[in-house]
Amino acid sequence: MSAGAAARGVRTGLPPVGVGYPRPTRLLADWATEAVCRSLAAGGVRAEVEVLELHRLTADLAQHCAHGRASLDLREAIATVVAADGLVVATPVLAVSPSEVFDAFFAVLGDGVLSGMPVLLALNSGSRRQPPDLMQVVRRRLTDVHAHPVPTVVVAGPDDWRATAQSGATWLHSCIDHAAAELAAAMRSRRQ
Repeated sequence: MSAGAAARGVRTGLPPVGVGYPRPTRLLADWATEAVCRSLAAGGVRAEVEVLELHRLTADLAQHCAHGRASLDLREAIATVVAADGLVVATPVLAVSPSEVFDAFFAVLGDGVLSGMPVLLALNSGSRRQPPDLMQVVRRRLTDVHAHPVPTVVVAGPDDWRATAQSGATWLHSCIDHAAAELAAAMRSRRQ
C-alpha cells in the first residue's frame, strides 16, 4: 500500500447481555481497533472503521436460522464484513464457548466467504487462561469461513478489568498492541 492509502477496517463488537457501561467486550473491541488504527497509521495507512454490534441482529439471525431468509439488516452486515480488509472480532466467552450471536453470525456467512480475511480475535472471559480447546473452537469458526486469525489472541479476564480500573492493565494493552501489529501487517500484505 502506498502512503496515504486507505484501508477499510471493520470492528465487530459482540457486547455481552447484561448491564453496566462501558461494556467490557465493547471496550476490548474499541481498544483493539484503536491499536490497529495506530499501527496502520504508523505505516502511512489511514483506516476507515465501521462498527457492527451483532447483538442487534439477534432476531435477524434467529429468523435466518428458522426460515432461511436473511433480513436487509443481516444482508447489510454480511456485505460490510465481506468488504473489509480486516476484522477485529470481540466476543464474550460464556462457560466454554463463544456467545451464540458470534457463532450464529459466522455460521450464516457460509464456507469461504471471508477467504484470506485477516482477523484479530479478542475474548472477554471469566479467566485470562482459556482451555486450548476453547481457542480451537473459536478459531475453527473463523477458519470455517476461510478467515485467517492472527497468531495472538487477546483474552481479557476479571483481573485485567480490575487492573484497568486502577490504570495498570499493561499486560492487556501489550497483548492488544502485539495482536494489532499482526493484523495491520496482514492487512497491508493482503492489499499488495
